[in-house]
Amino acid sequence: MQFLAYIVAYPFLWLISILPFRIFYWFSDFVYFLVYHVIGYRKKVVRANLALTLPHLSDTERKEIEKKFYQHMCDMFLEMIKTMSITPEEMEKRFTITNMDLFHEYENKGKSVVLVASHYASWEWLLTLNKRMLFNGVGVYKKIANPYFDKLVRKIRGKYDAELVETKKAIPLMAQNQRDGILSLYGLASDQSPKLDRIFHSMKFMGIEVPVHTGAEMLAKKYDLSVIFIKVKKVGRGYYEATIVPIADNPKEYENFEVTEKYLREVEKQIYEAPEYYLWTHKRWKHRVQ
Repeated sequence: MQFLAYIVAYPFLWLISILPFRIFYWFSDFVYFLVYHVIGYRKKVVRANLALTLPHLSDTERKEIEKKFYQHMCDMFLEMIKTMSITPEEMEKRFTITNMDLFHEYENKGKSVVLVASHYASWEWLLTLNKRMLFNGVGVYKKIANPYFDKLVRKIRGKYDAELVETKKAIPLMAQNQRDGILSLYGLASDQSPKLDRIFHSMKFMGIEVPVHTGAEMLAKKYDLSVIFIKVKKVGRGYYEATIVPIADNPKEYENFEVTEKYLREVEKQIYEAPEYYLWTHKRWKHRVQ
């Protein structure tokens, strides 16, 4: 059944990917109508998250954010499919990095880096960074249950030569690269809720005390990796602008969880600037501390 689902879906996904951008976004508008107005995908979760974290806004203001979020979510999901056929030249026009010179400074330091991102704006197109850097790029991701779709996602995300590893395989790879002297950039999105058996610390995120992912900080301290955050801004439909934000050059000098807190404060800032581009469908605050 998993293979059948894949062979049925693949031609459809490919056709979507080759649509001209104007028609592509018309199709996204249609998907938005279905997802938001007909299916109502996770509306209760989104509304609860917005009410919990943005209580200073009126119901009308949160409703407007809700609609814009669903429009963006459909765009972003389809843009991941668009990666199947988009040219590197077109991608470079649509996903720009404002301070690549700062990034090259990190490369010249001769030590590996942890890049912490968030589920904001376009995290899928972050993988294009690999074509613009000298580091060996490694994206840490969660494996998809269907092995055929997992292979497809790996193919799409690996189009720009990034090495993709499952979460459980990331630590052995870091250790091996460290031994071999391979300078690498490890990309992790660390803003979602950790599994209950992986909870080591909690802190306020968007004003709510919740368990937080601390793996990026722990790995950075263990392997002496610099930590940077990449802030992504949506500047137009299908266009994004990323900025490198230093978090910790020498994380061992920081108190435990201080690096994690600095990262989360950066995530909060970008959410407050334009909350409609955050991934509100996740149950991020389900394990909040009472």
